[in-house]
Amino acid sequence: MTDIRLDQAVAQAILGLDTLWGGDVMSPSGTRRFIADSWFSGAELPKAYSHPTAARVRECEGLSAEEPDRKIIDAYLAAVDVAGAVAAVRELAGGQPATRRAFLEGLGECLQVMWDLGMERLDRGDPVPYELSVMASTATAPTPSDPTARRQRLGALLAEAGYAADSGDRLLEAADAWRRERLVPRAAIPGLARAFIAELEESTSRAVMPYLPPELQEVPRSNVEFMPIENAWFSGSMNYLGRARRPDGRPEYEATYEINASLEISIPEFQQLVSHEVVPGHVTTFAFVQHLYVLGQVGFEGTVLTMNTRYSTLAEGIANNA
Repeated sequence: MTDIRLDQAVAQAILGLDTLWGGDVMSPSGTRRFIADSWFSGAELPKAYSHPTAARVRECEGLSAEEPDRKIIDAYLAAVDVAGAVAAVRELAGGQPATRRAFLEGLGECLQVMWDLGMERLDRGDPVPYELSVMASTATAPTPSDPTARRQRLGALLAEAGYAADSGDRLLEAADAWRRERLVPRAAIPGLARAFIAELEESTSRAVMPYLPPELQEVPRSNVEFMPIENAWFSGSMNYLGRARRPDGRPEYEATYEINASLEISIPEFQQLVSHEVVPGHVTTFAFVQHLYVLGQVGFEGTVLTMNTRYSTLAEGIANNA
């Protein structure tokens, strides 16, 4: 599974693009991450992250800034060959076994689109078609969304619960009324999270684990800390860290979940959030991936979850099913 040249190219390409867009994979907070959403392998950080110019790009928010600092960005690109690393990932993918090759080819396609979007941001390349971005991230062409059936189902459920709703503004008002009567008190979030995690752990043990291989049975599935964040621009962010180690060197499979301190969420929505983000969703998924990497059954590219890729689309699908 180990291919040093390939692993180095993957690290350089992903963290190069992440840095270029202002991300910081080593930040424990989702407020500082961009596309690189994990670094739990213990591998040495590549030049794309550690070069002195990289810190300057992160400080000025890179291409994500309202007005990118082109001088700082150009200094970084002169020191770190991000485009070359992306090209290397795409080239080296061809020499891998079929499953790994397919994963890496999809990753390389996504990274190329991210690079092209960066050049578009700097007015140095052609506009990237929306369709191309969707294809790169999902391997499927974009299709129109039709919420009619879901709206009708929602209206029927609300009416059944005693909240009159038909369509339009009345449907929204009914949904808001239903939520207001079930809101989680902010002070209760940590305790409620623990209760739901315990309930979902039991359900996972009973309904999921019997279908998974023996090597995954003892992996901690929900080592997560809920952390309220004041003035967050997002509702919540699951950050899989995975860098803590026990005295014998085994991972602790730890994660944090940053939740907006001002979030208004109903109890059923919070239960859904915990199942999606923690167990058997994201925290469980990446604990399993980390363990398979430790066993040598997953390549290095699996340890750097890269947002906007088919890998992240699959992860969201798993969590939604959870």
